[in-house]
Amino acid sequence: MKNKKADKRSDILTAVDKGESLLTMEPLLISEGSIYRKELMDLSVELVAKSAGFKRSLPLAIQTSLATMVRAMNCYYSNLIEGHDTHPIAIEQALQGNYSSNIKKRNLQLEAKAHIIVQQWIDNGGINNKFFSRDAICEIHQRFCSLLPDDLLWIDEIDSKEKMKVIPGEFRLCNVVVGNHIAVSPGALPRFLSRFESVYSKLGKAETLLALAAAHHRLLWIHPFLDGNGRVARLMSHAATLNVLDTGGIWSIARGFARNVSEYKQHLANCDLPRRNDLDGRGNLSEEALANFTRFFLETCIDQINFMEKLMQPDLLRIRILTWAAEEIQLGKLPQQAVQILEAILYRGEISRGEISSILNVTDRHARRLISTLTEKGILISDSPRAPLKLAFPATLVDRWMPGLIP
Repeated sequence: MKNKKADKRSDILTAVDKGESLLTMEPLLISEGSIYRKELMDLSVELVAKSAGFKRSLPLAIQTSLATMVRAMNCYYSNLIEGHDTHPIAIEQALQGNYSSNIKKRNLQLEAKAHIIVQQWIDNGGINNKFFSRDAICEIHQRFCSLLPDDLLWIDEIDSKEKMKVIPGEFRLCNVVVGNHIAVSPGALPRFLSRFESVYSKLGKAETLLALAAAHHRLLWIHPFLDGNGRVARLMSHAATLNVLDTGGIWSIARGFARNVSEYKQHLANCDLPRRNDLDGRGNLSEEALANFTRFFLETCIDQINFMEKLMQPDLLRIRILTWAAEEIQLGKLPQQAVQILEAILYRGEISRGEISSILNVTDRHARRLISTLTEKGILISDSPRAPLKLAFPATLVDRWMPGLIP
């Protein structure tokens, strides 16, 4: 027993490369001759059109506010896939520095906040077009894990059940088994990630869209980190769609994965399977399974755009928000003029502070009081004290303003 432990510690310290062939990860792409390729290319074309059309339909100011809400939604659903349920209201509280006194809930709030901070860095151009690079993948992990509480950085080693600490941005130094898949040896990680980057980073836009699912699975198949691989893969996929489709961050594939989590995980498991026969591609792994996951991935993107597009239809959004405002006014929770302000912003996307007094025909002082009331309630936001006012989408109002977005 002592010798076994000593051997294991030696393996960990030296990050042994067992010499696995890079071919074990093939196919990395849907082949040119694949019978599935035309259908998948058609879905890619549809995705491009849907994404561009949805973004064009929204005023820029609404896009910015919506992206902030979607960031919290993306975080919620991505963590939910990992079994961590932190509601967006608790996430919003964490962003304001308001944490639960319960240590477990507080840790999950800090985890959610870390996810949002990393996604905001991505949304602000932190990765740009380097989303499939080894450096970007490691930086996503480093930024995320460095913000986690210490309690969430420890996992049990599979064989010995000894506690092992996740080091932010650093590759694992031990062997891992995920389901029925034995991930590549720790010493082989640099080789496999170099191959991963060389294939996926050189593709054009159309081929990148076709390869989104493949890259997502193959990164999980490589399993470079001791923990956090799922979050890193989904953030990488978010960065890829953000860049390739210029989404503006106004829709999230994580919601689609979480709402179909059994199917999502089954596709990932199927993609681990070896090629079945001569009709199943020419690589070591099943091309049919990879094609099926690609279809699921692209259809999930399209489904989420359709959902968000329906949710953000101007007339329906206006009715929901103004109905809520009228009820709040009746309860004495909002000033009477709030409806006029919200209606103006919904129509134009944003308004300057100086326009409020003329729109409402009130004094500047009274206009400032109204603005202060609406900003304190989290309904209006601005980039600075002098910047135009925009509509916010606070988590506490999502169920009324954007039903179905978050439970």
